Amino acid sequence: METLEIRRPDDMHVHFRQGTMLESVMPYTARQCARALVMPNTTPPILTAAELIAYRDEIQSSCKKEGIADFVPLMTFKVAPATDVDEIKRLKEAGAVAGKLYPEGVTTNSADGVRDFKAIYPVYQAMQDEGLILCIHGEVPGVFSLDRERAFLSTLKELASDFPRLKIILEHATTKDAVDTVLGLPETIACTLTVHHLYLTLDDVIGGMLDPHVFCKPVAKLPSDREALLEAAFSGNSKFFLGSDSAPHTVANKECPCGAAGVYTAPVMMPALIDLFDKHGKLNRLESFVSEFGARFYGLPLNEGKDRFVKKAWTVPDICGEVKPFLYGKTLGWQAESDN
Repeated sequence: METLEIRRPDDMHVHFRQGTMLESVMPYTARQCARALVMPNTTPPILTAAELIAYRDEIQSSCKKEGIADFVPLMTFKVAPATDVDEIKRLKEAGAVAGKLYPEGVTTNSADGVRDFKAIYPVYQAMQDEGLILCIHGEVPGVFSLDRERAFLSTLKELASDFPRLKIILEHATTKDAVDTVLGLPETIACTLTVHHLYLTLDDVIGGMLDPHVFCKPVAKLPSDREALLEAAFSGNSKFFLGSDSAPHTVANKECPCGAAGVYTAPVMMPALIDLFDKHGKLNRLESFVSEFGARFYGLPLNEGKDRFVKKAWTVPDICGEVKPFLYGKTLGWQAESDN
């Protein structure tokens, strides 16, 4: 049986939610990854050091309950109009590695987000001074949905110029323009790529019967955009690394009027990526994409553990708890050796 061994990966963008949802979804990530960057758009949001510590405690308590001893949550805070500049140092001391900026109203729990990107320049300055990373959901509110990411790129260039020592990550890129822009900016600028955007185009969402479980923000784009994302993922360029943006919502909150945006990729993250890289003849590029480039950009040591996978077909379940996973009902060709 064909096998694959890779350095234990990091997921540099994941949503765990809170309460019973966290307890249900977190183990899928924690059992696949050594570390994951946990998003702060909770209710209420993570804005202070005390809130960050409490959220980390909730995650670690859930890990302990599940018997998971070797997972490290990388904590973030929300960069919003309500963010207190004086709190940035305390957040760093509490263990924050990054702040996440959400433009107003562009995704889940972002009604309190940023509309005037220049109004919070003092926050960026404080983050630069503390050596924190700025992660950005790169869309402009109010612009036509397919153009929102493209419209944000001039702001990204401006931030890169105005804060040359601030590391900035354009999260979950979906367009060729975004890839090209990141390539043209200094080494302080990087980009995460999701599992689902490497698979999807807009046709997968609305081209036939509507599938609310692959509706996400930013929305999947054109085939030419997906090809650019694949090229970036396979390139071996350290500016591009995994950030799954696994974003669980219950079936009830998906299959309804005004359904929530988000794709739940955690249960299939590594098998789906291995399948994709294998089919394109790029397995030699996988380990750097999932286990090295993100860690290096964040200044973290590489994980020492190894994970083994076997080439054996399995069917993705239709439901995991209360959430439909990405590729539900589909057959994948690889699985973790521990699942075999």
